[in-house]
Amino acid sequence: MNEKAEPLENLIRNWRTYCTEENFIGIGSSRKVYKVGERVIKVHLHPIGKLQSQNEMAIYNEIEAKGLAPLFAAVHFVDERISIQSYYRPILRRDNQSFEIDGDKDAIWIPDRYEDALLELDREFDCFDLKDSDNYGLNDQGKLVFIDYGMSKSLYENMWVPLAEAGVLPQIEFDICNGCGEKKELRMYGEEDQDKRCYSCGKE
Repeated sequence: MNEKAEPLENLIRNWRTYCTEENFIGIGSSRKVYKVGERVIKVHLHPIGKLQSQNEMAIYNEIEAKGLAPLFAAVHFVDERISIQSYYRPILRRDNQSFEIDGDKDAIWIPDRYEDALLELDREFDCFDLKDSDNYGLNDQGKLVFIDYGMSKSLYENMWVPLAEAGVLPQIEFDICNGCGEKKELRMYGEEDQDKRCYSCGKE
């Protein structure tokens, strides 16, 4: 499906029809993501996902006023169930896992005012996990764009951690999948969870 031929209103109204296995591009502990042309639909799997999306919209609106919008994926819509955001191509993982962005090692990707954006996110919005490569995409010039920036330190500590420890939300563990035998990211629900299968092998 070509997003350019679909008005935003259609995506909002008919979002379920776009959230198909062929459009699936990623899943976290609280949101599942589908690509539709040049946009993504983030489906909220848990109320924390909705809070992250709301934070992203609030942050984007303020960042835009400060001239930093090119460094962030625009948020076009948020409600109880979904958010719609601009799509940017993912950063390839290293050894099948995400990595921390390094200003020297990854200098080719660093856009102008990147440090300003990091400072704003940390100081003004209390954002968490700012340098994980999975939180970025690349624009047409091959420069970093924040695509997942709605998790604050307070949201992480006060809501995410207790729910993860209780086995309600999954923590990500890099280990051998008992299904396909490959070393992948596994979604593990608390210390008692022994089901070591990856998403591709059926564990959500």
